[in-house]
Amino acid sequence: MDTLVARLDERFSDPGARATPWAVTRRALEEAQLFWITTVRPGGRPHVTPLVAVWLDEALHFSTGPDERKAVNLTGNPHVVLTTGCNEWDRGLDVMVEGEARRVTGRDTLERLAAAWAAKWDGQWRYRVTDTGFTHDGGGSVLVFAVEPAKILAFTKGEFSQTSYVPAGE
Repeated sequence: MDTLVARLDERFSDPGARATPWAVTRRALEEAQLFWITTVRPGGRPHVTPLVAVWLDEALHFSTGPDERKAVNLTGNPHVVLTTGCNEWDRGLDVMVEGEARRVTGRDTLERLAAAWAAKWDGQWRYRVTDTGFTHDGGGSVLVFAVEPAKILAFTKGEFSQTSYVPAGE
């Protein structure tokens, strides 16, 4: 992802606006404490819910219980949008990541993700690694998903701009 090129969409940007550098957007993904995930219900209606996520290995990772609505939705349709940002009109940066959620079950990756969750939230999110994902102090299985971005959009507010990120050479 470090080879992404930022492209300003002038149709949705103020005159003279500049594309948001990828480093700024990546930092927003790394530091965001809350994301909103949009999944698709079996009947086609959207489902949106907040969750915590970590950016690792050029993907956003999130967790969920196997019986939660988002997990059930993902069994039929892996397409998601993860959104983070600021709820103010005239300042901040909003970022949307579109992609397909895929299960993470590799023990090495899960160990690194468990450490990343614990570090990001000063130990408030502690997971133990299992052969199928995580478990936590309250018990129960926790599924872990990765979303490798198919598309990333960043919306800068104040001096309004819309930036998309594409691989270099496209």
